[in-house]
Amino acid sequence: MADMDVFAAMGIAGFGKKTKQRQLDPKRFEKNKRVDTGILSSSAAVHVKSEDAHPGPSSAPDTPQPRLEEPELDPDEVGPPPPPQGKGDEDVEGEPEFDASEDESEEAQFPISHELILKDHTKVVSALTMDPSGARVLSGSHDYDCKLWDFGGMDWRCKPFKTWEPAGSYYIHDVKFSNDGQQFLVVSGTTQAKLYDRDGEELATFIKGDQYIRDMKNTAGHVAELTACAWHPKDSQTFITSSVDSTIRIWDVENKRKQKTVIVVKSKERGARTKVTTCAYSPDGSLIGGSCTDGALHMWQTKSNFVRPSMTIDGAHTKGSETGSLVFSVDGQTVLTRGGDDTVKLWDLRSFKKPLLVRSGLATLYPHTNAIFSPDNRYIVTGASATTKGGKGHLLFMRKDTLEMVKDLEVDTTPVKVYWHSKINQIVTGLSNGQICVLYSPDMSVNGAKLPLNKGPPRKATIEDMSDAVAAPTIITPHALPMFRDSEVGRSTKRKREKERMDPRKSRRPELPVTGPGRGGRVGASATQHVVQNLVRDTTRDEDPREALLKLAATADENPVWTAAWRANQPKPVFAAVEGEGEGEKKE
Repeated sequence: MADMDVFAAMGIAGFGKKTKQRQLDPKRFEKNKRVDTGILSSSAAVHVKSEDAHPGPSSAPDTPQPRLEEPELDPDEVGPPPPPQGKGDEDVEGEPEFDASEDESEEAQFPISHELILKDHTKVVSALTMDPSGARVLSGSHDYDCKLWDFGGMDWRCKPFKTWEPAGSYYIHDVKFSNDGQQFLVVSGTTQAKLYDRDGEELATFIKGDQYIRDMKNTAGHVAELTACAWHPKDSQTFITSSVDSTIRIWDVENKRKQKTVIVVKSKERGARTKVTTCAYSPDGSLIGGSCTDGALHMWQTKSNFVRPSMTIDGAHTKGSETGSLVFSVDGQTVLTRGGDDTVKLWDLRSFKKPLLVRSGLATLYPHTNAIFSPDNRYIVTGASATTKGGKGHLLFMRKDTLEMVKDLEVDTTPVKVYWHSKINQIVTGLSNGQICVLYSPDMSVNGAKLPLNKGPPRKATIEDMSDAVAAPTIITPHALPMFRDSEVGRSTKRKREKERMDPRKSRRPELPVTGPGRGGRVGASATQHVVQNLVRDTTRDEDPREALLKLAATADENPVWTAAWRANQPKPVFAAVEGEGEGEKKE
């Protein structure tokens, strides 16, 4: 007999606290279902010949009934939650994990049946990426802002948890997460790349070079606008940046004062300079690729001295056009480029002379429009812009072997950046109206855009909640808090008080008078001692000046200093006798 049957016979339902369950709506994904999941359009957005037109496969199958009860998710928890544990064979199977190695049916199935719109940018989304775990989305825009989105922490409003301006009023050109997901790079229209940690806190701003130096190898950093960046696939401390100053520079994360190596891209045009529009590492890190506005495509061996490229193709794309992206395939043998000349080209590194396949007629409005490989390396995804103002954009799915159109997916406006995450099997697209469209399938995708919907609607306020709000506030005695406690754990109060008594700062002891020579900016008593003593002995201010002069009268008469010369010849005054008044009256 099974353990659960024994417990049931004994009347024991279970041990411990039961996990709180929430009843979720089985049709919660239906409101995000796309009306049109992919029809090969005959509009002017993409001109495809009739023989190339391949009927689009059916959309993802109908949404299966998910499990009725799922563990309640904590809205404050960041990141994807652990998968729910199954209780038995009677439960419906959970979400299937996406495995690119599984055999697919003849009709390709893409995770595009449902969509989640992230609205917060006000202008075109020019940079887009996701962290390796698929929990966060990082976006940059022409509204000068970078935004971090977290699927596990978002609710039904789908707002970013952090927004900031990395470089003031400069466009954001590229953003990239490191392979360990702990930091990311932001490249804007300035000359300095910035490094941030996972939560968007700035770690470093790399130096800019001296713009008055002609030789680019002698400058410590870039001297012109940055265009793109890429992390080393195996070394999380190394990355590269490309710039309009005709260089690709290799940097070390720990040294922001100077780059490790400079790759000077030389052009055959007059002046021997060009603009490097994009750069990338090969999957094994042995090659660095770069594309330029003069139409050339270069490859450098990372073990070389970078004096000249190992492989070069002149005129890979139209001269003067900006190549939006350069991507290596998983096997490292194929390179995919998305040019500003309305083409997608596939190159083989083993015969690096001419493209294997070319797809033209892909309208391009924004130079940062990119193209990517699918996780199984069988398809290519890129965006085609709308040809009319306010028209629909197109997300195009093509076979890698032939570049035949498999699916043409209409979106609200021009798609600029596309990112297909292999772990969660979801496609994130940045649009020209500032929206980020997350395409997914409830049965093919894992977590990601499904997490905000798994939380269910917000809980309504109950009577208990309202009663707590109107109740009297809790009064806390300040000195009862831990921060005001006198004693520390494992230490007596008496010893602490004696030690603080010896500390003049904590005991607030006044400064003692200085004895001997002065120190610490204070003058000692010896320097002023004679002055103080003289001030104490002088009592003239307390005496009567008349009496003080009369004391010297006898000495002046006996020994005059100034009138001693007249003592011998000074005549004696003779005065007439004055008669008294009484005698005069009698004579009359």
